[in-house]
Formats: sequence, structure tokens, C-alpha cells
Amino acid sequence: MEKSKNILKNTFVVAILAILCCALWGSATPFIKTGYELMLPHKDVPSTILFAGIRFTFAGIITIVIYSIARRKFLAPKRENLGKVATVGMFQTVIQYIFFYVGLANTTGVKGTIASGSNAFFTIIIASLIFKQEKLTLKKLVACLIGFAGIVLININGLDFTMNFMGDGFVLIGAISYGFSSVLIKRYSKYEDPVVISGYQFIMGGIFMIIVGLISGGKITVNSAAAVGVLTYLSFLSAVAYALWGVLLQYNPVSKVSIYNFMTPVFGVLLSNLMLKESSNVAPLNLILTLILVCTGIIMLNYKKSE
Repeated sequence: MEKSKNILKNTFVVAILAILCCALWGSATPFIKTGYELMLPHKDVPSTILFAGIRFTFAGIITIVIYSIARRKFLAPKRENLGKVATVGMFQTVIQYIFFYVGLANTTGVKGTIASGSNAFFTIIIASLIFKQEKLTLKKLVACLIGFAGIVLININGLDFTMNFMGDGFVLIGAISYGFSSVLIKRYSKYEDPVVISGYQFIMGGIFMIIVGLISGGKITVNSAAAVGVLTYLSFLSAVAYALWGVLLQYNPVSKVSIYNFMTPVFGVLLSNLMLKESSNVAPLNLILTLILVCTGIIMLNYKKSE
């Protein structure tokens, strides 16, 4: 067990697993937009919430089933931790994704990806200034600013920076909520398995969103193999990425893990440009400079002088 903990604290291992999570999250944006076209005849808010709720309920079930089989025991939260799981679910699933899904329906995939890329910055600020889990050093602040500069730069050519509150503004609120959820997972993983937290907060949050969506008159149509495939993929990526991310947060400082979130928009913008007709082409020079800035921020935050 101690050996596993040490491996999960290794900088190289953290980088590989964190980048894998970011690649999965980055792919979510174009798949969600594709899901809108396949399953939502009317892109109204209730239907959007219902779509998200179904995805995350399935994601929670997949998480619990896969990890229960892997560990050869049924995973369930301790009774005294149900409130903690529900709190994470409110921030990570309900608030974050209601705002993210509604926001994404009212903005382009590229702009939504860039706005959501600010969650790394918010996470580190919240962990440092509100929850006091670590110190906000000048190095951390500069690393965050460098990383975020890269996210803005990736599609600055031709990008309309006017703020659409129901679109970009909602995605930004979702990013702030995500920041709170990451810090809460770090705190609550002292008392409960982060995989259990991830799985059950999805189920709780997902069911809540399904109820809200149905009561509000939401409708979703799943009548093709493509629609089933999109919904399955979105559920699977959440199950894998959030469970891995929770484990990384359990054994590492929030800033060391969250800085990699700046890679999510890089993957998101690339895949949005490949998959969505609405997206503008990213200038090759902008992409190169973005990767340099994001990697510089990551290296700067993780670099330690040898004794």
C-alpha cells in the first residue's frame, strides 16, 4: 500500500495520469456538442440538464461497477460520509455541469473550452486563500498566469472576446464550482475513498439533475447507435477521469495536480476544431506558443531545486 502511495506521488506518474485525465475531459466538449445535435431536438435548458443528469448517473454506476469488480468487493460510502459525498456532488456535478452544459449550448466549443480552462487557476486560488490547504506563493501565481495565458493564446486569432453571460459566463461559473469540488475532494479523501466519492457523487448529482430536467419538461431522444455511443463515451470518460483525478488529489498537493488542467483546453480546442463545423482553425504558431506556455507553467510549479 505504501509503495502505491509513493508511486502516485512520483512527478512523472502524476504527469502521465493527469494528462490522460485532461485528454479525456478535453474530448468531452465536442462530444457534448455532438450529443446536442443527436439527442436534443430542442436545445432548451431543461433538456440540457436532463442530458447531463443521464450522463453522470451512468458515469457513477460505471465507476462503482468497474472498481468494485477490480477490488473484488462492493464499494459503498460510510454512512457518516454521505453528507460529504452529497456536498461534492452538488459542486462537482450539479452546479458545475448545469452551468457548463447550459453555457456550452450558448457559446462555441472553442470559446467554452477556453472559459472552462480557467478552472486550474480557480482551484489553486480557492485551495490557498479560502481553504488554506497550501500557501499561495509567487511561483504558484506566476505559473497559473503563464498557463492561463497559453489557454487564451491558443485561439486568439479571430476569436471574439465579447462575454456572453448565458454562454461564456455560465461556463466560467462552472469552472469556479469545479475549483471548490477539487478542494473538497482533497479534504474529504481523508475520511473516504476518493473513488467512492467520485462514483456516488455522480449518482446523487445525476439523479438530482434528471429529476430537475423532467419536472421542468426536458426531453431527450436516444434513437440511434451514434447517440448511444456518444452517451456511453461521455459516461465512461467521466468515470475514468474523475476517479483517477480524485486519487491524485488524495496523495498530492492541489496545486501540483490542478496545474495540469491547463492541458484540458489544449485537447478540447484541437478536438473541437477537428469534430465541430462551428470551430475556427487554430493558427499553428498559436498552438506551439500555447504548448510552450502551458508546459512552462507546469514545469515551473513542479520544479524543485536539488539539495
